[in-house]
Amino acid sequence: MVIISWLIAATAVIATAPALTTTSDQAEFLPKQYESIQAQKIQESAFPQGFSPSAIVVFTRDDGKPLQDADSARIAKVGETLKANKYDKVEEVITAPPSPRKKVQTVLVSMADVKAGDKSQQHTVEDMRDDLKPLMKGTGLKTGITGDAATQLDAEEAAKRADSLIFLGTIILIILLLTVIFRSPTITILTIVGITLVSQVANGLIAISAKAFHLKADSSVSSLLIVVLFGVGTDYILFLMFRYRERLRVGEDPKTAMASAVGRVGEAIASAAGAVIVCFLALLLSSLSFLISMGPALAIAIAVTLLACLTLIPAIVSLMGTKVFWPSKAWRHEPRAARFGAMGRAVARRPGLFLVASGLLMAALAVGALGYKPVFSPEQKVDTSNESSVATHDMRRDLPAGSTNPSTVLMRSTDGEKLGQQEMTAYINSLKKVEGVGSVSRSQLSKDGKTAEFSVVLTADPVGSKAMDIVRGPLRTTAHEAAPSGTETKVGGVTSVFVDINKAVNRDFSVVFPTAAALIMLILALLLRSLVAPIYLMVSVVLGFGATLGATVLLFQKVQGEAGLTFFLPVIMYLFVVAIGTDYNILMVARLREEAKEGLGPREATAKSIQHAGPTIAAAGVILAGTFASMTLANDVTLAQTGFAVAFGIVIASFVMAMFFTPALTTLFGRAAWWPRRIRPQVPLEGAQYRADQHQVSVQGGSPYAPHGSGDRRD
Repeated sequence: MVIISWLIAATAVIATAPALTTTSDQAEFLPKQYESIQAQKIQESAFPQGFSPSAIVVFTRDDGKPLQDADSARIAKVGETLKANKYDKVEEVITAPPSPRKKVQTVLVSMADVKAGDKSQQHTVEDMRDDLKPLMKGTGLKTGITGDAATQLDAEEAAKRADSLIFLGTIILIILLLTVIFRSPTITILTIVGITLVSQVANGLIAISAKAFHLKADSSVSSLLIVVLFGVGTDYILFLMFRYRERLRVGEDPKTAMASAVGRVGEAIASAAGAVIVCFLALLLSSLSFLISMGPALAIAIAVTLLACLTLIPAIVSLMGTKVFWPSKAWRHEPRAARFGAMGRAVARRPGLFLVASGLLMAALAVGALGYKPVFSPEQKVDTSNESSVATHDMRRDLPAGSTNPSTVLMRSTDGEKLGQQEMTAYINSLKKVEGVGSVSRSQLSKDGKTAEFSVVLTADPVGSKAMDIVRGPLRTTAHEAAPSGTETKVGGVTSVFVDINKAVNRDFSVVFPTAAALIMLILALLLRSLVAPIYLMVSVVLGFGATLGATVLLFQKVQGEAGLTFFLPVIMYLFVVAIGTDYNILMVARLREEAKEGLGPREATAKSIQHAGPTIAAAGVILAGTFASMTLANDVTLAQTGFAVAFGIVIASFVMAMFFTPALTTLFGRAAWWPRRIRPQVPLEGAQYRADQHQVSVQGGSPYAPHGSGDRRD
């Protein structure tokens, strides 16, 4: 019944879900109170038919020499041809004069605005590219189209290629690791098929939610969804199957074993998923709409995965019984786990040493975080398969860096009077004196004469940190202070948008981070019924976050020499490293509490917990870190930084925090770790005998899972 219900629900969601639309226009992510958005609104109101190129056709000579008069004449004819073709959405085509050294000439194409999800501008770029190929034959010229429409088209194509690579890398990794861990292709196939179904349901629910609540999704969310669904989903299935295998070994029949497994590990999985979900939902407090959209999307994905792992997967495994491990029979025998057993005994003997060593390692890496620098458009290597990237590179060789995306200053009358020519000329001269400004010109004047637009070309790359410093400081200051009496001015353009995004991100850091931490601590307190453990668990997670950010800064900024890290990377890192790091801590601490309830002392509980939970956490950590590391396969700096950072954070969380730092700290706290709750053995009268039995088993080298009485006391 459970399986049938899932199939019916999945079919209904997949069949009725709309397509998930994404956008890469950063301006769409900012709320109205920011200056760049206010400038955009003034521009749209005063100049509804204003010329703003959506596509730029870039012409250069094949031999790299300056353009001749004959070349410019051919380019003008090409411009007239493009204008005569009457492409969809194209409003105006203007052939610009050659660049100062005549190395570059452009044709500017203005297109009508379209709604989110409308691909007509991109289709027009595709048609223009096809038409340009025969026009360029035998001319000695080469051409390429860049601009917003072309960049979005190429970005979407690149994202599709990246998603394919990430998906392929993730699937191959999961197949290899699950096959090695369980020696069974059956479990591997079950996991992949199950998560594929879950991913389709999750994507459908995300698309339905996005349409219902008018949410905008960034184009990078699809890559994150792949690794989140397959990585986290495989982890939860792994947690369940390890415990299912344990219950079979103590003699339970398959259905009883699965019921026991869900009962024992289900709370830990639900709490772990809950921590991830509340972290993602904390993004609803962000001021950036792409983070507001990303939060619910990822939360839905985790919620659907959790539901499947506690209902669908147990139902399927209950029907299959022990055949789920086919053809391997290794599930019948308890593995020695000698290395994890030795690790557990070592941590139990010297918890202080392991606490200091693991803490110092994370603290040392965290020092590197002090050098963190945010960038809003990471430098991408020129991709020869990406036409807009090549065209932009060609255009910048002979035009000012800021000419690709000039800043705009909007001046609007506030007293009802028309703007005076003399005042506007004086204003232009004031803007020209700003350091970092290459040129200033009045590009448009509204029909009523009360609004003027000034084009400001910066000497720096418009999406670089230097240009942002110019706009944030002297340009905005001068634009406001030099405005004539009776007017107001707003600075817009791409650079201004990035300045405001930076401001919004800084605000989000101070709101989202503490909210997510507080919610996670509440979940931990409810799970453990303790006020002490949640505090030091969050301390360990914060150390892990600092270590991850520091290592990422060292690799990308120091070793690879990049200008900085993608501006939203700390938010993504915080959410994934804190939430998923808490997952592994929850699994380990839940096992420590379980051992304590069975009557073991703090040191014995630590030794047994690392021996039995260690392999699960290690396997889960390797799989999840590997799935995120697959993002580095994409030819994209942002995805590479995200993939490395989260993968490294998961390694720290699983192999340093959960394996050493948390157990060592719990050992030192002893029973005080569970305060105010007092942990008592579930079978108090047998506690001493249980410890004696455990001692005898360890001395004789036997398995603590061997039948003993009812066969259920150990677990």
